[in-house]
Amino acid sequence: MKKAILILAAAFSVFGASAQSTKWNLDKSHSSVKFNVQHLVISEVEGSFKMFNGSVESPAPDFSNAKINFTVDVNSVNTDDEKRDGHLKSDDFFNAEKYPNMTFTSTSFKKVKGNMYTLEGNLTIRDVTKKVKFAVVYGGTVKDPWGNTKAGFKASGKINRKEFGLKWNATMEAGGAVVGDDVQMLINVEFAQAKA
Repeated sequence: MKKAILILAAAFSVFGASAQSTKWNLDKSHSSVKFNVQHLVISEVEGSFKMFNGSVESPAPDFSNAKINFTVDVNSVNTDDEKRDGHLKSDDFFNAEKYPNMTFTSTSFKKVKGNMYTLEGNLTIRDVTKKVKFAVVYGGTVKDPWGNTKAGFKASGKINRKEFGLKWNATMEAGGAVVGDDVQMLINVEFAQAKA
């Protein structure tokens, strides 16, 4: 009887350990948030955000069904042009003074095949929240030379800036908009497993 109780206790402890989620924190020095948008119809302008943070909580080693939260400080926008950056922070675009952060909260993270995943969630810019979808490549998990367990991901997707209230534009003489509506996002992130 005592042996049976010990076996049951061991089984429950294994089940409990497997059911626990693993927490991961963003390694900012090895991560980036970039974007590009069409300019004058003929070219693209690239930019990035320098300040951001994120976390992952994963119930499985392959990150299936992971919960992902991400925050970007829009005051950190950088397009290598101070005047343009100031315009982006104004009410024509982000209104960074009133809405300093854009946030993302995942609703689904599913494996498509191999290391390809689909990430869906709610993106909030200014005071508008919309459902968005990203294609994600899981780069793998390794242990670095300092004993930290790291996981890498590359996410890409497209949003329509006007749907989020970033509506400024001008029309050229020959027709066509100065700034495109669609913004391509490219997010490279590295996460470190939280230590118990």
